[in-house]
Amino acid sequence: MATTRLSDRELLAELEPVAEQQLRRHESIADEWFPHDYIPYSMGRDFDTDPWTPDQARLEGVAQVAFEVNLLTEDNLPSYHREIHDMFGYGDGAWINWVHRWTAEEGRHSIVLRDYLVVTRAMDPYEMERARMAQVQTGYDHDNKGTLNGMAYVAFQELATRVSHRNTGRYSQDPVADRIMARISKDENLHMRFYRDMLQAAMHVDPSAAVEAVVDEIIGFEMPGAGMRQFLTKSAQIANAGIYDLRIHHDEIVWPLLRHWKIFEQEGLDEHAEARRDELAEFLDALDTKATRFEEKRSARQARRAARDDH
Repeated sequence: MATTRLSDRELLAELEPVAEQQLRRHESIADEWFPHDYIPYSMGRDFDTDPWTPDQARLEGVAQVAFEVNLLTEDNLPSYHREIHDMFGYGDGAWINWVHRWTAEEGRHSIVLRDYLVVTRAMDPYEMERARMAQVQTGYDHDNKGTLNGMAYVAFQELATRVSHRNTGRYSQDPVADRIMARISKDENLHMRFYRDMLQAAMHVDPSAAVEAVVDEIIGFEMPGAGMRQFLTKSAQIANAGIYDLRIHHDEIVWPLLRHWKIFEQEGLDEHAEARRDELAEFLDALDTKATRFEEKRSARQARRAARDDH
């Protein structure tokens, strides 16, 4: 079946009324909140008279690593704004208004995280700032994704960030941190819903192109923090702790969106899209197998560690 695919600008114009509806919905249900309401400022002390020392750390081990990764991911907002603007900054209506609304809401996340970590002395503030400088100067490049690929990627990424933040808060065993992460996660969930539902609308305009975009972004997916220093090592620590691992990615990120979009039930796809969907099915089977192997290896390591501790 041969189809004529819309350009990115044509697709954005076609979907503008839906974007307007989604933006209005978002504005009606998004809670107003203030980072300063979440910070225990009474714990604050001057660093010039009371310098930070490692024994002051409120977070330890993997909790500290996870918070650092989450903060540095949020710190890179200038690059994300550029990318989102390039993908969706169309016209002077709903799309550009969404881009600015999304950016304004995302900006609160690094504010509240950094204030919490600095005021509670949970981490070394000097190393946090050095890491921020390095991360923002490294930036983030989405490789000029088109509109459909951008929608698919950001839907997966927002959901992944929501889950990662929420699990980090729980793992920290700090009620202040947990409350902050729960609040951020609510934002991420609403952002995911916007992109999820925009891609759903795109499925009705060009189902073959939309399916191919979804396949591309699942197979090539990586978190936006992938460019930070020692990311693979830190990601492994986070996975071993069960904060974000392959099983979570497969079960809680990929499949919920695939089911929502009914990817494997879509009809009328062209030949190439059908082939890509078959490729996706094979990839998901392999991902499930990898997730199971990782869980088995992690359980074996934990059992060996417990046996050593018993002795």
